[in-house]
Amino acid sequence: MEVLAANPLRDPRDKRLPRVAGPCVMVLFGVTGDLAKRKLLPAIYDLGNRGLLPPGFSLVGFARRDWKDQDFAQLTHDAVKAHARTPFREEVWKQLREGIHFVPGEFNDDGAFDALAMALNEIDETRGTGGNYAFYLSVPPKFFPVVVEQLKRTGLSDAPEGSWRRVVIEKPFGHDLRSAHELNEITTSAFPESSIFRIDHYLGKETVQNIMALRFANNLYEPIWNRSFVDHVQITMAEDIGIGGRAGYYDGIGAARDVIQNHLLQLLALVAMEDPTSFDASALRREKEKVLKAVRLPADLGLNTARGQYLAGWQGGEKVVGYLQEDGISSASTTETYAAIKLEIANRRWAGVPFYLRTGKRLGRRVTEVAVVFQRAPHLPFSADDTEILGHNALVIRVQPDEGITVRFGSKVPGTAMEVRDVSMDFAYGESFLESSPEAYERLLLDVMIGDPPLFPHQREVELSWKILDPIEEFWATQGQPEGYESGSWGPESADAMMARDGRVWRRL
Repeated sequence: MEVLAANPLRDPRDKRLPRVAGPCVMVLFGVTGDLAKRKLLPAIYDLGNRGLLPPGFSLVGFARRDWKDQDFAQLTHDAVKAHARTPFREEVWKQLREGIHFVPGEFNDDGAFDALAMALNEIDETRGTGGNYAFYLSVPPKFFPVVVEQLKRTGLSDAPEGSWRRVVIEKPFGHDLRSAHELNEITTSAFPESSIFRIDHYLGKETVQNIMALRFANNLYEPIWNRSFVDHVQITMAEDIGIGGRAGYYDGIGAARDVIQNHLLQLLALVAMEDPTSFDASALRREKEKVLKAVRLPADLGLNTARGQYLAGWQGGEKVVGYLQEDGISSASTTETYAAIKLEIANRRWAGVPFYLRTGKRLGRRVTEVAVVFQRAPHLPFSADDTEILGHNALVIRVQPDEGITVRFGSKVPGTAMEVRDVSMDFAYGESFLESSPEAYERLLLDVMIGDPPLFPHQREVELSWKILDPIEEFWATQGQPEGYESGSWGPESADAMMARDGRVWRRL
């Protein structure tokens, strides 16, 4: 580090110099899973293609397949060809291929983990990785304790002097407050908190990070970003797909635990927090934690939450089955595939401003957005006819798919009458910047290897999120079957009724 600090070519103010990870090994548990094939392996290749992996970088796969190194290399090659963001280049692949290794075994097999430890020692000697290991647990939550215990037993979690060991955990971080606490105790028994990286891939998205730039780098919005001007905030993550092959994971978890507890509450925290003193991890987390601590649930959960389960219908021109007809789902399942909740934040900035969060599967289309909806002008010197089609001003942050920001406001319609209607000003990432946005996992994997934690939730944030969601889940558990909604629609009628009681409507997406 001292050499880097003394090197004038490494001036931290020079943004032209990319951050490059030092020599290290990424050990991937669960290499045959969907996440590894669609996201993780392509992201590692894309980092290499952008020159952000060190020459000695090595990738070790661990799974119960009876494979050799070349079998894992073939799986990686196919995943890269199918899903990489950047073009396939033979010389990049060749360099990556040299560092690909595979260790077969079960998670409860001591011998397999002993073999993993030996393989990593050998890689340190041949590739110069210096004992720096990142362990990525892309496995079902029930296996977390076993894998962490094995890493502890073999000493792989203990970093020798001058090296580092980090563990990466995918959501869900437990299924309620108690299980999140237990999971954390297991993980911290092997790794210090500073070496635990809990991945919420939404925080790696450029558009989500841009919330902070939009708010704190500009003087345009922050003065009106409060209860004096904002009517309400809507945060939506809609999916047009069903559960696919995830029945084993999804049933019993549901939409709220799967999405609201992590993605949507993190978005709420970024939208509502005060400006941090800096963007280092402790300052950023401190402000997010303040917001999550200030969140208040409505007194009547029956009137201010909604949940649903998709029924058979038409989606994208195809006939699709309902949730209860999906393979592996019990016909008596009460797991919700749609969830909407109303929250308030008890602080000076947001007192009285409702935050509406909703997520669902088999909805009209795939879209994630944050809409800050402003109050109507206090006095309109227009007749009722002039402004009858004028809605609320809104600032909409489009997280996906068409990344950007839209500002909606009223404008006069050309003509002799003073008629006002909504128009939009649009910023699109694809039009303003020549470089395409990196995938979220590219940024997050690089941050893990560099050891930069601001975009990873701390355990305190995880526990605060469960404290918000647990009472809602406990209430829903007493309510029987969720309300049905047709596939391809925008959710159950109870969600619209929840908004209508407040004199508001969901945004049309």
